[in-house]
Amino acid sequence: MASERTEKSTGDEAATQRSPEEIQAEIEATREELGETVAEIADKADVKKQAKKKVAETKARASAKTDEVRQKVTAQKEATAAKVESASPQSVQDGAQQATQAAAQATQAARENPVPTAAIGAFVGGLVIGWTLGRR
Repeated sequence: MASERTEKSTGDEAATQRSPEEIQAEIEATREELGETVAEIADKADVKKQAKKKVAETKARASAKTDEVRQKVTAQKEATAAKVESASPQSVQDGAQQATQAAAQATQAARENPVPTAAIGAFVGGLVIGWTLGRR
């Protein structure tokens, strides 16, 4: 108990050495700190507000992830389109050129050999007619 009295007397001496303005300023600072603490506790205790905050955070993360995926897909789509475009025109041109050459060769062969061409045509026509009549 003697130590308590010593501390109190020391505390009292310190209190008497401070001016009323200093004490008032300390009280105001303590009130502000206490007000902020109470506001934080009230904020944490508000379940509805916390749920809304969590929903908003989740929506923001989902939106960010959606944008990220959308950008990746767009980039991949553009890269694939560029590859297709660079590969396709040459392939299409080559295919068209080969088809034109084959048609020209077939036409030339038919002109040079009209009888075998007519015979092959008649045979194919007969097969088609026979197959059609057989299906009935």
